[in-house]
Amino acid sequence: MPYGYNGKILKVNLTTREITVDEHDEKWYRQYLGGTGFGVYYAMTEIPAGADPLGPDNVLTLSASVIVGAPLPALSRVSCNMKSPLTGGIGDAQGGGYWAPELKYAGFDAVVLKGKSETPVYLWVHNGECEIRDASHLWGMDMGEAEATVRDELGDRLIRVAGIGPAGENMVRYACVINERKHSAGRTGAGAVMGSKNVKLIACRGKSNELAYEYADPEGLKEFMRNRVAKEVVPSPAVQGQAYGTHPVVIGSQNIGQLPTRNFSEGVFDHYMDISHERFMEVMEVTNETCYMCPIRCKRAVKGTSPDGKITLDPRFGGPEYETAATLGSYLLVDDPFVMAKGNELCNRYSVDTITIGATIAFAMECYEHGILTKEMCDGLELKFGNNDVLLPIIEKICHREGFIGNLLADGPKMAAAKLGNGAEKFSIEVKGSPMPAHMPQVKKCLALHYATNAYGADHCSATHDGALDLAVFESEVGRNNNYGMSVYNGCETWDVLDVNKAKAVKEANAAATLRDMLGTCSMGWGWSSGVLNVFDMQKVIQLVTGWKMTQYEMMMCGYRVVNLERVFNQREGFTKADDWLPDRMFEPFKAEGPSKGKCVDPVALRKVIDIYYDMQGWDVETGFVRDGVLYNLDIKWARP
Repeated sequence: MPYGYNGKILKVNLTTREITVDEHDEKWYRQYLGGTGFGVYYAMTEIPAGADPLGPDNVLTLSASVIVGAPLPALSRVSCNMKSPLTGGIGDAQGGGYWAPELKYAGFDAVVLKGKSETPVYLWVHNGECEIRDASHLWGMDMGEAEATVRDELGDRLIRVAGIGPAGENMVRYACVINERKHSAGRTGAGAVMGSKNVKLIACRGKSNELAYEYADPEGLKEFMRNRVAKEVVPSPAVQGQAYGTHPVVIGSQNIGQLPTRNFSEGVFDHYMDISHERFMEVMEVTNETCYMCPIRCKRAVKGTSPDGKITLDPRFGGPEYETAATLGSYLLVDDPFVMAKGNELCNRYSVDTITIGATIAFAMECYEHGILTKEMCDGLELKFGNNDVLLPIIEKICHREGFIGNLLADGPKMAAAKLGNGAEKFSIEVKGSPMPAHMPQVKKCLALHYATNAYGADHCSATHDGALDLAVFESEVGRNNNYGMSVYNGCETWDVLDVNKAKAVKEANAAATLRDMLGTCSMGWGWSSGVLNVFDMQKVIQLVTGWKMTQYEMMMCGYRVVNLERVFNQREGFTKADDWLPDRMFEPFKAEGPSKGKCVDPVALRKVIDIYYDMQGWDVETGFVRDGVLYNLDIKWARP
């Protein structure tokens, strides 16, 4: 019998209303683990080549893992995978909260959505069963309204809901899936795919005192909780000092000149303190919330009313972290903390990715500045950098696809630039269609390589950052414990150099980060420089929960397996070596005064290190294609018959 998981994958064909269950053997679970592993496997096996991302042939998978749901910190994440409507390649997003553990308690390890319903529906998953229910009355509601209505309708306030608001319903190509009103699986458009299938939400309820599955060593797990977690993790500075989430990175990024400003044209923002965690603490009430069974409490919620009384913040929809502070702040030169916080609230209400919408608005502002967009085309809005008053109205227009400008920007900057022409492409700061998050490859050279080559575009969570894996870290106890099978030292402290060490760091860290996403773990607890829980803890937890005695090597091979499946999926969809590149702005030296003045990515060095990286991965240097030998080695030759 399986331990730690149900051995059941729920499959729902929305066209035929057929509900079935996939049951895989233990080897399959051990190879793919969950999360992104399950999602990419089903993308490869269920989505036909060339499928329209917003058509019925696309498949959306929401996956837990073999260890999600165990009573442990930072172990609650769901992965959403599909063909991305934003990039046309593999889509990938993770979100925390409570939904993934509840799905497992309800009897399933993942949900696979196929086809398209003729009318709006929602799924009611509970105690090993699934019902397809009418959602016509929910359509048009934001996530708070929809969640409350379903809980009342089903008579249980502890039902966990993951779904979409108006942005997903309107198929904004970067709409996301939200659970608990504020936990977002943000990138690459999972919410748009859910909307295209006419699925409003998936409601889950299990019985926490009558689990659907058993643990291999329940007594050992209790001992681990008592001794490792309660006595060492909870009292640790990393947990007790957690009061601000990632928001303080605003100040840290400003100090090293990598706070993306004015659509990535600068690395410093004169008004950075106005969007910092310190200003938020001064002008509004900030509280900390958490995910399932996690003492770290890094999730922020904000409450308050602006001095002019025009903006009131609803803490039920959380609060901005670093990425949102930058994308809705410095990207746009917006410096009003209440406007920025309300923008975050609207994005969570309507289920849209804050990173992509901020980057898309920044693109539009630069087009406006250069006369490519006019005030008339923008429905009377003055889309100027630094115009605080325009942020909330433009978010509303995009999420509802209202007017020319809302409909244009709902497709993301790459597609919008192609429609506008007249040089607009220069201002679209994205990779493979996915806009850059708030970490700048001009300064963090590891990210130059990773952004360029990552299968689902520019992403800050799936590789290392310069400085995170330097010699000082590895010589510390944190580094020795947390290296996840990576090299003891890979030279990542050499920030301004793109060389073989960067290639090695990105290769290993990408596999390790993918492993985390497969297992549903959060980097705030399981990161290689966090020092809260380490790789030996991960091995121990896998054994206690599932009974598997996995080595670090086997764990890392799981990560490499999915990295290569993602690559093969993209190649099947027409991606080539030419897609592994950065926008031209990354090669232009910063002009503004500050610590990063004059810095940029050297295109010659980038081209060379990409080829080195391909060779290290076992990919063909001329084409970027995954060689058959790699597929054989990872037991995934089936992906390319």
